[in-house]
Amino acid sequence: MSKMIFVNLPVKDLAASMKFFEALGWKNNPQFTDETAACMVVSEQIFVMLLTHAKFKEFSPNPIADASKTTEVLNCFACESKDELNATLDLALKAGAKEFRGPMDYGFMYSRCFQDLDSHIWEYVWMDPAAMQG
Repeated sequence: MSKMIFVNLPVKDLAASMKFFEALGWKNNPQFTDETAACMVVSEQIFVMLLTHAKFKEFSPNPIADASKTTEVLNCFACESKDELNATLDLALKAGAKEFRGPMDYGFMYSRCFQDLDSHIWEYVWMDPAAMQG
């Protein structure tokens, strides 16, 4: 069995967050979804668990960070092309995201970031395979 990752995030409005990530092409797994949590499938090995604040507090006694005021984590996904990256960011912005910073272009690597409805930061990056080999 390959390793999987489950990113657990607190969200203020579960239904709105589900709709937002579905607009990016993520699929909901109803087997692990109820009125307090939703499992969003990014790929065969990557899942994002959207948890209401009450549900999230069941897993951590620490206060929930206000992602609009502090950086809690940078979630980064690799893309196969700049076009895929830009299309994904365009979908996110259309669905209500805010661009976190402008594009970063290093020639061999290109990235853009957005903040979701709860201000969690998502970065999408493309790296030139030819430059990676050299």
